[in-house]
Amino acid sequence: MSSEVLLGEDLRVSYRERVALSVERIALREGEILGILGPNGAGKSTLMRVLALLQPPTAGRVWFRGRTGASASLALRRASAAVFQKPHLWSGSVAHNVALGLRFRRAPSSAIQARVRSIAELLAIETLLDEPAANLSGGEAQRVALARALILEPEVLFLDEPTSSLDVEVRAALRQDIERLARTRAGSTLLVTHDRQEAFSLADRIAVLEKGRLVQIGSPADLYEDPATLYIASLTGAEFAVRGRVTGLEDGLLSVSVDGVSLWTVGTAEINATVKVAYRPEDLVLTEPSGDRPLESTRNAFFSTVSETRVLGGLVRVRLEGPPDMVALVTRPAAERLDLRAGSRVSVRIKATALHAFEL
Repeated sequence: MSSEVLLGEDLRVSYRERVALSVERIALREGEILGILGPNGAGKSTLMRVLALLQPPTAGRVWFRGRTGASASLALRRASAAVFQKPHLWSGSVAHNVALGLRFRRAPSSAIQARVRSIAELLAIETLLDEPAANLSGGEAQRVALARALILEPEVLFLDEPTSSLDVEVRAALRQDIERLARTRAGSTLLVTHDRQEAFSLADRIAVLEKGRLVQIGSPADLYEDPATLYIASLTGAEFAVRGRVTGLEDGLLSVSVDGVSLWTVGTAEINATVKVAYRPEDLVLTEPSGDRPLESTRNAFFSTVSETRVLGGLVRVRLEGPPDMVALVTRPAAERLDLRAGSRVSVRIKATALHAFEL
């Protein structure tokens, strides 16, 4: 419990008959960045508001450093700061906006000026300090909002979709600054995002919400290696899936028949159940065909015919006609070595642990 800065237990938010959020337990640990990830409407922002004690849950409790109720709310308000998707900046200069929190806390004027200059330099907005806040671009305004939060060196930093309204270049630059400064200028950070790249690149742990429920929480590696749902598998890059029927179970693996070909996969399902087998294209290994059947030691090995290749920078996307029909992603040198082109015959292998079956 001592390492848990913020804890939510048995949380539920209901609107009339509809349950918008139902989370048994979620904790923000000391010094970590916890990502809250999910599609639009999954309940991410609702969960953040509840954990920030800005919205009371219909049921359940939130604890901040061992306190709950009114005392926790007051303590968290003093110890936290937030940055939202669309920052609200007050009229006046950038410097005025950055300094607001320190003024509210009645910091000495000399200290305020020095800290404003320091945080502005870290976020590359020092040349904007005398500019009216109303004249800023979207990216500049978000940097000012981040500076206003980080200047307080909060124990808990709440970030609600902080880069989603920005274009790609500005988003990438701000994401780097968030990663660098959140770890040095804030104690712990709760990041709400629908962007898988943002979550996987910034967060130490990721809590995935689907339809208001927490379906998995763990490190990026945990989610990558053992996704709990088809949606989470897609977040890790398993954007493709083939449909099949479970025909057997052996050594904790499922045997799934896909168009007459048996694939061994990770998963939990009954015999004869219909499943989708998700995979990542980069996990398929292509080699030259030899003999009448693949002689690979890997459980999943079969022949395929290349139907299409597409160059994607340093990689080549290869569409394969089976059965099963699949898509592979290989390096350009590998594609050239194998002379991959429409009509090429290849041997395909993929580890059973790289395939995940989800019952439909």
